[in-house]
Amino acid sequence: MFVLHKMATSPSSSLCSFSLFLSKPSSLPLLKPPLLSLHSPPLKRFISTASELQHDTQARRRTLLGSPYTKTSPLLSLSTAAIATESATVSHNDTAENEETEKLVLPTNDSSEKLLRIRHTCAHVMAMAVQKLYPEAKVTIGPWIENGFYYDFDMDPLTDKDLKRIKKEMDRIIGRNLPLAREDVSRDEAQRRIMAVNEPYKMEILESIKEDPITIYHIGDEWWDLCAGPHVESTGNINRKAVELESVAGAYWRGDEKKPMLQRIYGTAWENEDQLKAYLHFKEEAKRRDHRRLGQDLDLFSIQDEAGGGLVFWHPKGAVIRHIIEDSWKKTHIEHGYDLLYTPHVAKADLWKISGHLDFYRENMFDQMKIEDEQYQLRPMNCPYHILLYKRKLNSYRDFPIRVAELGTVYRYELSGSLHGLFRVRGFTQDDAHIFCLEDQIKDEIRGVLDLTEEILLQFGFRRYEVNLSTRPEKSVGDDDIWEKATSALRDALDDKGWSFQIDEGGGAFYGPKIDLKIEDALGRKWQCSTIQVDFNLPQRFDVTYVDSNTEKKRPIMIHRAVLGSLERFFGVLIEHYAGDFPLWLSPVQVRILPVTDTQLEYCKEVISKLKGNGIRAEVCQGERLPKLIRNAEKQKIPLMAVVGPKEAETQTVTIRSRFSGEVGTIEIDDFISRIKSAIERRTSL
Repeated sequence: MFVLHKMATSPSSSLCSFSLFLSKPSSLPLLKPPLLSLHSPPLKRFISTASELQHDTQARRRTLLGSPYTKTSPLLSLSTAAIATESATVSHNDTAENEETEKLVLPTNDSSEKLLRIRHTCAHVMAMAVQKLYPEAKVTIGPWIENGFYYDFDMDPLTDKDLKRIKKEMDRIIGRNLPLAREDVSRDEAQRRIMAVNEPYKMEILESIKEDPITIYHIGDEWWDLCAGPHVESTGNINRKAVELESVAGAYWRGDEKKPMLQRIYGTAWENEDQLKAYLHFKEEAKRRDHRRLGQDLDLFSIQDEAGGGLVFWHPKGAVIRHIIEDSWKKTHIEHGYDLLYTPHVAKADLWKISGHLDFYRENMFDQMKIEDEQYQLRPMNCPYHILLYKRKLNSYRDFPIRVAELGTVYRYELSGSLHGLFRVRGFTQDDAHIFCLEDQIKDEIRGVLDLTEEILLQFGFRRYEVNLSTRPEKSVGDDDIWEKATSALRDALDDKGWSFQIDEGGGAFYGPKIDLKIEDALGRKWQCSTIQVDFNLPQRFDVTYVDSNTEKKRPIMIHRAVLGSLERFFGVLIEHYAGDFPLWLSPVQVRILPVTDTQLEYCKEVISKLKGNGIRAEVCQGERLPKLIRNAEKQKIPLMAVVGPKEAETQTVTIRSRFSGEVGTIEIDDFISRIKSAIERRTSL
């Protein structure tokens, strides 16, 4: 569907406790259907309302990285109807305000049953095409997914050339306009038919189906599969120009590495060709921003095979950005009344037995190590340590609230196949914090966390969120009264904050209700980062108490919360959000000095000394002709280039070139330093 928005032409990870005990988080956000700005269908040109992805490089630099506080509307919107119909009249900057745009809102499986039927049918058409071309191939399962469909086959490995053959056969099947018909059969009849075509995986699937009768879908009278639907009426209802096979990958049957390796073919399908073009453009832009490639190109981080998978090496430039993130995080937390902690990376295994990790989370923990006849464990969470520090003395009700925070490195066991850049690793640093408070303090403390969260995320340019409030599940601990109070406190804090949110009925953890916040990046993808969780479980397990006004021992409320989630993952999000083109204040190298000839090197050293003396990150680059030095600085996404020739050396000046605003001009060193410091303080470009 098309949703038109007009712009006037006149002058937007998991915490401690048990949040991950019962389900493993996915390594990547799903690439949800994007919201793309275009000038006229069919898509001839893609223009972001935030001007972030314009083909005009200078315009992109000015608008994308000029200020993290600039209001922006992302190129891609991730799913909800509210976002899809949101007004596009937000003022972004002088260049974007005057653009008249139309927005193509790509439907989702939830919003369009037609699209869901198309994708499900495409999976069957693809399986039929594969078995026509490769009769020995055995089919397994073929569901629709977020952006298309896939099907797993037991067959010889496929190549890109094979995918082209399969797509051509799919086009022929679609062109024949074959009807799709549902048939209900008995279990015995289904078993007989499966045995007749020698499909062992279908037999295993049949055994897992508990309902009768068994439903089968036919494509014409040539191919069938076990399926409950839904499907389109005939293959002719599919627009073959809106379907594309994307890739092939290996996948174990049932996800079990001990079972056969299958060939998984991924495809995407849309209602029309314009939607496919929009989606493919999104994919290309996501590829351009891939943090793994940019991390290598910009020398930010690496995963060293010699050290092991999922273990991050922060290179000097990446470490600079981490240092800035950590310093900002610490400063903000101290201002909000938190005490900072540092705790060990290992502990006796008994600690994790008390916390429940060994019972619920063992598969995500590394093996224990024996030290002097005692078992020790690398920590998977930080919360038990913070509880031990709380319990080091007897606390009074007068001491509350008690807020502690730590950038604590934790270790999680992950299979090598699930590791993915900075998004899924085996060792990472959580920005973890815990609040111990009284029941009547919950609302104020939650509101304080929301304020702190907004303050920190705004520093990095994130101002659009999806917020969910998860309530009590069927299986839980704690009395009804405290659940009601805690849930009401979370809801009231969100109302006070003025944030819209969705209720996830029964979606809370068994130990308490929670708020989850997903940030939206420049491509409109949403990333789970911030979470606030009320916990009734760990205070009970560790017998956490305080003395009330009647000198009686009571149990305090414990709140778990994280803002960034994981520094590694958040850094990966930052890289992709900015496409590696970090704003001036965050850039690892803010100024690169470029001498025209070696005779200016002495003066360049003086300039570098003054810049560094004022806390500005600068370096000199030489040994090439000036045009190449400039090109190299552009490739490395250096915000400011200071060209120094004979005239500049003589007049004690520099000629400035900005990635964000082009040529700045020739200015005196002191003026240059003053302007940089002002821009850094205001977090704008020069």
